[in-house]
Amino acid sequence: MELIALLSSGQGTWAQVSGLIKHGEWDKIILLGDDFSSQFQVQEKKEITEFIKIDLKKRIKDLKEEFSQKLKGKLGGTEVALSIASGDGKEHMALISALINLPVGIRFAALTKDGVIDL
Repeated sequence: MELIALLSSGQGTWAQVSGLIKHGEWDKIILLGDDFSSQFQVQEKKEITEFIKIDLKKRIKDLKEEFSQKLKGKLGGTEVALSIASGDGKEHMALISALINLPVGIRFAALTKDGVIDL
């Protein structure tokens, strides 16, 4: 399954994304974030398939369109694992809406003390 993870604001949220990458079995990893997010590094040497730069300061409708345009044609399956542990409600709504409209199914992924789980 492909992992799509938003890298945005929120103290400690990048650690959640890093843990998902490290402990999950992913066919492909797509990270979405702004200029600052491009500095994200995973300690374990798993190849990040793609980092897509997004202007997270846009209005919600424009942000949804940017997510849609930049994700179009990049997903191979009909379902993705999604991490929205990082970011705010506007970013989450825009990303979820973009994915649903591609269309692709969503499974929310989280790292817990028991490992990676689907919610």
